[in-house]
Amino acid sequence: MKLIKTFFKISLFISIVCFIFLVGLYTYAYLSPPLELSKVGKIYLYDNQNNIIETGSAATEWISINDMSKDFKNAIISVEDKNFYKHNGFDYARILKAMFLNIKKKAIVQGASTISQQYIKNMYLDFDKTWKRKIDEAFLTLELEVHYDKDYILEGYLNSINYGQGQFGIKEASKYYFNKKPYELSLEESIMLAGIPKNPNNFNPISNYDNAVKRAKVVAYTMLQNDYIDKDTYDNLFLNKLEIYGKKNDYDSDMIMYYEDAVYNELNNLKEIPKSLIESGGLKIYTTLDSKSQETLEKNIKDNIIDENLQTASVIINPINGAVISLVGGTNYSKSQYNRALMSKRQVGSTMKPFLYYAALDNGFTSASTFLSDETTFNFEHNQKYSPANYNNIYAHKDISMAAAIAYSDNIYAVKTHIFLGEDTLVNTAKSCGINEDLEENPSLALGTSELNMIDFATGYTTLASNGYKKDLYFIEKIEDLKGNVLYEHKDNSKLVLNQNNVYILNELLTNTTNASFNDYTTPTALSISKKLKHKYALKTGTTKTDYWTVGYNKDALMLIWMGYDDSKEIDQSVSTQAKNIWLNTIESYENNVENEWYKQPPNVIATIRDSVTGGEVNDKNKSTLYYFIKGSENASQAVIAEFEE
Repeated sequence: MKLIKTFFKISLFISIVCFIFLVGLYTYAYLSPPLELSKVGKIYLYDNQNNIIETGSAATEWISINDMSKDFKNAIISVEDKNFYKHNGFDYARILKAMFLNIKKKAIVQGASTISQQYIKNMYLDFDKTWKRKIDEAFLTLELEVHYDKDYILEGYLNSINYGQGQFGIKEASKYYFNKKPYELSLEESIMLAGIPKNPNNFNPISNYDNAVKRAKVVAYTMLQNDYIDKDTYDNLFLNKLEIYGKKNDYDSDMIMYYEDAVYNELNNLKEIPKSLIESGGLKIYTTLDSKSQETLEKNIKDNIIDENLQTASVIINPINGAVISLVGGTNYSKSQYNRALMSKRQVGSTMKPFLYYAALDNGFTSASTFLSDETTFNFEHNQKYSPANYNNIYAHKDISMAAAIAYSDNIYAVKTHIFLGEDTLVNTAKSCGINEDLEENPSLALGTSELNMIDFATGYTTLASNGYKKDLYFIEKIEDLKGNVLYEHKDNSKLVLNQNNVYILNELLTNTTNASFNDYTTPTALSISKKLKHKYALKTGTTKTDYWTVGYNKDALMLIWMGYDDSKEIDQSVSTQAKNIWLNTIESYENNVENEWYKQPPNVIATIRDSVTGGEVNDKNKSTLYYFIKGSENASQAVIAEFEE
């Protein structure tokens, strides 16, 4: 009996102390200044002139809870916090239940955060699982609850949470996914949106529609359990696919969203920025986007592509620092969010040859080194044969120089060079330039039969365009929090990996694709646009049965464009004209106010006038051009290759 009385007294004492402590906490929370609830949870995207990107997520507007669909509010409360209107910020029964399940499973299988706690965490705290963070969360939740009514707390939460695809707040999300105002959402649309915040990257219908529906059905089941919908309604949900809008605003073209996807992709891969911070928002991201260049690229794509099923991907890069200033990953984002610039791999055709010819220059070849351009069958071990062909079966039937081989994109010359050097040489050169794709050592590699991703390929070309410096391509210059604290800043890690004499010679050789002095048994591959060029460019085109590429650059800009069909349907000749026109009009617009400057000629490189096709003595001044050599190699360069021919 005495023991019971002692226990009772101790329990009473603890209860009184706890009561006084809680009263003290609530009193202190009440006397504290109200929390600022606006302008949180946003991600601001800026272009390279520090202007807010028009289609960025910075346009979040705080809307009243009365302007939101009742079904949406019910769905959120049901799946996130069914007792929201009953508790004071903490659902103690839910906490005990979660503790019991987690102990039983010996793992964290269920959380117990209320909407109020989640709102506080999203606004003011990091996501570290420390006691200090938990204590801060609890106290701030008390402050929130004593200063604001439930409707206003729910209103703030729904205006700030992450709905995926860079959308923060229900107004942006409903506009982006369904082209509706929040009060216009249907039951199914409301349920789908309510399911996204659990995992914004995986449960939004743009990234994965099937996952979004699976999550939506979980939300719907909680609504059934909490009497927000009946069994018949539940059984008839999501029988038909919802129409997803997929546009952020009325911007003239939605192609810019491919660029934004690339920004968010880089953001999610930055070790310096925790994913928890990304999900909570409150970031200012300064990107490398040149808005004018982006708009020009999009306009030229629209103006030149005839077949609506034909797809394209393109990037424009500043070779000086590796900044991606423009990107398009498809012709219509609302129809296809598949970002071909980031995700697809396609055969690159003859645009692979510059890496081969750099390797050749680095291994004793010169711009005047010759091979016979004629129908050729190569014989290998185990009776293996390889018979490449030139485009339209056009051959010189004589020795041609490397300069001519590049101008005409001669396949026979390329394969002979590739085999002479050894098939591993091209692979190693591509790797050293920054191409990460595993390339197969085979005779056809020189003709671009391997499939490459555009950004990976562009990294290699940036090394050529930057005069031999390998650089990481990037989209984000700097990230700040809303108070201006710098959280991340891009750091240049350029590394000289190529011989600059040979890079200069290669870049000069690549200008011959538009050089009319090479008109002979055939014409240079990009001669059709030569008269429209106002600046000097190293330029290479590439054609396969299913893919067409144009890649060109100078010291100021590098631009790649690919065109083809997603189902790898064969392309026709008109595609090359469309691609070259897009490339020409876009890069010349970008270079409009830039002087026609070229790379500085190294002191160890000289130029002599040679016959355009053979690289020998000039017989016709109209068919002659400048050949570039490293000093001392201009006279002995052809003998090495002649020896191989024998």
